[in-house]
Amino acid sequence: MTNLLESLKPESRVTVIRLRSLGDCVLTTPALALLKSFRPDLEITVAVEPRFSAVFEASPDVDHVISGEKLLSDGLKADLVLNLHGGTRSMLVTLAARARYRAGFAHHTWSKLYNVPIPRAQEILCVERTVHTAEHLASAMFYLGVPFQEIPRAKLVATASPDLPPYAVIHPFASAANKTWPAERFLVVASRLRENFGLEPVFLAGPGEKADAFAQYRVWRNQPLEGVKNLISGARLFVGNDSGPAHVAAAFGVPLVALFGASNPVVWSPWRTDARVLTSWSGIGSITVDQVLTALESHRTHRVKA
Repeated sequence: MTNLLESLKPESRVTVIRLRSLGDCVLTTPALALLKSFRPDLEITVAVEPRFSAVFEASPDVDHVISGEKLLSDGLKADLVLNLHGGTRSMLVTLAARARYRAGFAHHTWSKLYNVPIPRAQEILCVERTVHTAEHLASAMFYLGVPFQEIPRAKLVATASPDLPPYAVIHPFASAANKTWPAERFLVVASRLRENFGLEPVFLAGPGEKADAFAQYRVWRNQPLEGVKNLISGARLFVGNDSGPAHVAAAFGVPLVALFGASNPVVWSPWRTDARVLTSWSGIGSITVDQVLTALESHRTHRVKA
């Protein structure tokens, strides 16, 4: 461990690099909350791709968000840069920050560019089990000097919920076929949500995701991430594959059912929230409609008892 964060002067500038996926960005927010809670005086900038910048905008734990062409500009200058991505572009951003301290995980390619290499999360957390992504990212903060403590839930900020009758959000897409539950089963679930739960199904479809099969229901197509956040924040339930929107739902505390195929739920399940995670060693197609409906019903039963 280091006391690097304690040694930084008041109001020092810290840039956290978080490129790539929506889920990774959402699961970075607990680490940022730990950092800001420990050193609220630090000026924290998140360097992120434009399509995911809305994850960090309006966050009380982030002072600035930089994306696009500004990633390699002088505006990134920092006292400490923390690379949580590790890819080639993130290394260029690390150098562009011209920071006195350059931190990142030692297993990253080109980690010799770091003068503060961070060891494995298992070594930091003193465990040898598989760790969740949120734990992995938070472990960097512990190594840099944040006292060990419970890692909080992911946190997002929405500006407004849509003016709709009570609804459930369904995200039937994923990044690969072996992570995608059959469309016809999502349609059965949508029908039951309307008939048995009194919730209007709203299907979420991003760029390149063909939603023709769900045209009988309301479909939110190609909405900016800010709109997606607003939609999910007002939902009564969320159902979807292992994908970024499921982590958005978790961050807003929306009860959810997440279906896992190829990914490891120990690493990628929704973090610290009221989630029912369904998986099958024989593939996502082996998860039945009845299993999903039972999981949804358990959410309703839990709410009644509460």
